[in-house]
Amino acid sequence: MSQTFDFVSNQDKPALIAFSTPGWLEEAKTALQELGYKVHTAATHGDFLMRFSQVHYQVVLLEELFGANTPAENLTLKALQTMPVNQRRHATILLIGNSFQTFTPIEAFQHSVHAVINSSEMFLLKQLVEKAVADNQLFLQSYREVQTRIFNSGTR
Repeated sequence: MSQTFDFVSNQDKPALIAFSTPGWLEEAKTALQELGYKVHTAATHGDFLMRFSQVHYQVVLLEELFGANTPAENLTLKALQTMPVNQRRHATILLIGNSFQTFTPIEAFQHSVHAVINSSEMFLLKQLVEKAVADNQLFLQSYREVQTRIFNSGTR
């Protein structure tokens, strides 16, 4: 494992980073910590899957080439893309790499993530994460309100 076990409380804002590029990892960790997130890192695909299944992360940052030489070899991205929506709905997932144009909706849709970010804009990561999270919360607001009403009324 990349880190020792870390408890996550209801007040924490957990975030998970899966990067192979050390410089990007440090930039991402700093940006998320400045935004108040409790940051965990995944060192391998297996580590990512284990962590993601145990904690409802609010934000996930994934490198396009995490543990891979080409995007097609990124097992973590493939796993997220094929995962049922109810297993990943709690997270805002951002994919970062050299081949993207930042915040291009069609690229995000093609990769089954909430947003894509070009690595040349890592210096803006803090602001880009804030925007992606806010956009995702706005998008899911009606869904969550209906879900809460159904739960509270007892009809499931």
